[in-house]
Amino acid sequence: QVQLVESGGGLVQSGGSLRLTCAASGSMFSIYAIGWYRQAPEKQRELVAHVSSGGSVNYADSVKGRFTVSRDNGKNMVYLQMNSLKPEDTAVYYCNTDELGPWGQGTQVTVSS
Repeated sequence: QVQLVESGGGLVQSGGSLRLTCAASGSMFSIYAIGWYRQAPEKQRELVAHVSSGGSVNYADSVKGRFTVSRDNGKNMVYLQMNSLKPEDTAVYYCNTDELGPWGQGTQVTVSS
C-alpha cells in the first residue's frame, strides 16, 4: 500500500501558475497509476489528470493544454503543473491511486480574477 500527501497549493491570480506535488511513501510506488482530483465547493470531486505506471497521461477536457502531470519514480513523486489558471480551477486538489485508497487532506488552490 502507498500513502500520498499533497502540497503546493496557494493563492494565485488568474493566468498564473502553480505546481502541485503528490509525495508517496510505502513500497512499490512505481506500479501505481496516480490521478489528480479536485473538488470545488458544493461540487462533486472530479478527475482532472492521470498518469499510468508506464507514464501515459490523460486529462479532463477542462484542463487539457493547461495542466501537465508527470511522475518521478526515483523520488516517489507525482507533479501537476498548472498554467493559465482560471477562477474556475479553484478547488481542493487531491491525488490518489486507481484503487482509491483513503483520501488525504488535499491542497487548496485559489485563483482570483
